[in-house]
Amino acid sequence: MTTTNWTEKYRPTYFIDIRGQELAVEKIKEFIRKFRKGEKAIILHGPSGTGKTAMAYVAAKEIHSELFELNASDLRNSQKLREILSPATKQKSLTKKGKIILVDEVDGISEVDRGGVTELIRLIESTSHPIIITANDIWGKKFSELRKKAELVQLKEIDYRTIKNVMIEILRKERKFIDNDILTNIAIRAKGDLRAAINDLQTAASLEDPSQILFDERNKEMDIFTALRLIFKGKPDKSTLRLFDSINMPIDQILLWIEENIPAEYQGEELAKAYDMLSKVDIFKRRIYRQQYWRFLVYENALLSYGVSSAKTNEKTGFTSYKKPTRILKIWLNNRRIEKKKSIAKKYARYVHVGEKRALREFPTIKQFLIKPEVQKELRLSEEEVEYLNKIEQ
Repeated sequence: MTTTNWTEKYRPTYFIDIRGQELAVEKIKEFIRKFRKGEKAIILHGPSGTGKTAMAYVAAKEIHSELFELNASDLRNSQKLREILSPATKQKSLTKKGKIILVDEVDGISEVDRGGVTELIRLIESTSHPIIITANDIWGKKFSELRKKAELVQLKEIDYRTIKNVMIEILRKERKFIDNDILTNIAIRAKGDLRAAINDLQTAASLEDPSQILFDERNKEMDIFTALRLIFKGKPDKSTLRLFDSINMPIDQILLWIEENIPAEYQGEELAKAYDMLSKVDIFKRRIYRQQYWRFLVYENALLSYGVSSAKTNEKTGFTSYKKPTRILKIWLNNRRIEKKKSIAKKYARYVHVGEKRALREFPTIKQFLIKPEVQKELRLSEEEVEYLNKIEQ
């Protein structure tokens, strides 16, 4: 028995079904009303899964029009665009009142552009039907003239609470139940991509234990931005404690990201509590490095994830743009480089029976033969130490 894909089954039918894109819906409605007054094309741009293509389908249905769809990634030259699009822009629909031309994923034209963008602009100027163009990123130089010929409408990342509400409605229709915390995590991990969230929801609903969707192979490696959203916006639970296991980044570097972005989410008492958790992380970090109490890593991890997450009073809404901790990160990276230099000097000092301070003072001189592979092997330098020596030599 074939299982229907939920993203197709619950694709929006009318404008009222589109969630989290109210401004974009009003813009496309206005574009359709104004078409005969001269506005012939509109560009819907924004991240994947935000409803760009679905909005075009809904627009056609709302005005009882035929939708002629073209994926621009397959049409990278002017001849093909002319052969296919030109008749479509001039012929009337046989069964519907009108016609809408959808040029989907226009980003594809730029890969091997043989006049495709120029031809598309010419067709916009001559068309007798409205053209809806979609793109993830419309700001490339090759699209500068295209942007002048069409109205730009940006679709934003959908708020995780909106995504969660959509998932709850789907579960009701499917007569299924998934724990609230799991739904929250799926919604946040989707990063504004409603389509991805619905796909994850369908997978979770098919599992005997839906919580396993949070730890499957696809999610083992998570980016730092997703982790920040889960910590700052979601409700802390057991999965929060294991969050950093999924990130390919040292815990000290994660700490810098957390520290940099706390003020973007927390204020007042929440801010004070979050920074108090960070201060405790720093205490354990010092004990680990000074006394080599590596068992304290579990406390450092728990305070940085669950502790910071529990500092908030309520779950956060809206989209927050998190910043890379550039200044602090540079300091940290510099300290890491100094540590490598010290560890190399220490190994050298032991081998030649001199003091470590002297080895550090004479490092600019001794590095000339430290770069030799046979010397590195004799001193048993690690891969990171060898990489450091190679970089400073370049």
